[in-house]
Amino acid sequence: MIAIIKYNAGNITSVKNAVERLGFECIITDDPIVLHSAEKVIFPGVGEASSAMKYLSEKKLDEVIRSLDQPVLGICLGLQLLCRHSEEADTDCLGIFDAEVRKFPPTDIVPHMGWNNLTNTSTTLFDGFDTDDTVYFVHSYYAELSQHTIAQCDYILPFSAAMHKDNFFATQFHPEKSAAVGERLLRNFLSM
Repeated sequence: MIAIIKYNAGNITSVKNAVERLGFECIITDDPIVLHSAEKVIFPGVGEASSAMKYLSEKKLDEVIRSLDQPVLGICLGLQLLCRHSEEADTDCLGIFDAEVRKFPPTDIVPHMGWNNLTNTSTTLFDGFDTDDTVYFVHSYYAELSQHTIAQCDYILPFSAAMHKDNFFATQFHPEKSAAVGERLLRNFLSM
């Protein structure tokens, strides 16, 4: 069973639909027992960092997420919340990745919205990826490059398009909205 973390964030149903299209059974839940017993956990989200962290803390899901030992995939806001801190409302996050989340400087259109390619991809999460493949982004904040960066993207400046530490993986882009390329990444994660 694949568990998708239910919290105060949008876009969770589209992730569930993408996982089910790949033939995997999944559930949207905030139950710690279900999350701990799941084969894999997905932590997606669209929203604002401080209200999301407040909800996670109130429900004690912050402690649950930190304690997970199966493969976990954060998506978009999920990646940002797995970092140490976000400039969005000066928010302390989960601290899995030792990286800061910053707001894009207004030197180009913000948010970064649309298709872009990845560079410096590594790990089995990107098996089968080609340098011409593009993925879908929509975000105004980005995780800085760090020792946890496993793929980067350039928009205004280079940033972490994907991150990895131990059993935690995360993408700033939306695999569930990235057509066949995103489907491949989800399949790679779900097949780990």
